[in-house]
Amino acid sequence: MERKRMDCPALPTGWKKEEVIRKSGLSAGKSDVYYYSPSGKKFRSKPQLSRYLGNTVDLGCFDFRTGKMMPSKLQKNKQRLRNEHLSQSKGKPDLNTALPIRQTASIFKQPVTKVTNHPSNKVKSDPQRAIEQPRQLFWEKRLQGLTASDVTEQIIRTMELPKGLQGVGPGNTDETLLSAIASALHTSSAPITGQLSAAVEKNPAVWLNVTQPLCKAFMVTDEDIRKQEERVHHVRNKLEEALMADVLARAAESTRETDVEMGTEVKA
Repeated sequence: MERKRMDCPALPTGWKKEEVIRKSGLSAGKSDVYYYSPSGKKFRSKPQLSRYLGNTVDLGCFDFRTGKMMPSKLQKNKQRLRNEHLSQSKGKPDLNTALPIRQTASIFKQPVTKVTNHPSNKVKSDPQRAIEQPRQLFWEKRLQGLTASDVTEQIIRTMELPKGLQGVGPGNTDETLLSAIASALHTSSAPITGQLSAAVEKNPAVWLNVTQPLCKAFMVTDEDIRKQEERVHHVRNKLEEALMADVLARAAESTRETDVEMGTEVKA
């Protein structure tokens, strides 16, 4: 653990700000911020600080992490609350995770509703049309160039697909195939088999099955399942070791903080 303590000009005279940076465990590189009163009392959050200071200091625009007064932050919070109020009055946002579909006008027949006051009027619609909507071919190409990163903004390395998974279609890559399989597992309850038709390799624009990812037909064997179970077991062991190391680091930090606080009380 690395500790940095400094004066806090935004608070009354004698207040100190302490930043604790972790050096090990899952939270390595992250930091915690604490504040100490002139009498040595420790504060871990802004609400605790506000309750202690009361009306003596206005902490409305006080940034707890930087220890500075930021009037622009107060203005942003007011604007955020105003936007949330407007969004609630307009209704909930659309959180649909369905795959992208073509939004242009369709050439297929659409149900027409004729609204009149005549009691004999009936509305006819095609139930199959309402359930099955056309999907855009090769929509997976929209995901090309998109990568995921961790909390330190380091790009996460792409998974390696089994050799049995071979992509089909124009300009298909391993990254595109991985995105297609992940989307199929997330949005479809049907089995993932790949493209069963052999004609799809000759003309994928005509024979492509849009309900299946852009890969050739494949079969998951017992050996594939066994290897995957071994990988999962290995990763779980590594995770257990990392969690145990983090627990021990936190326990050691808590013990040191208790010793420091007891030493401060004895001096007082």
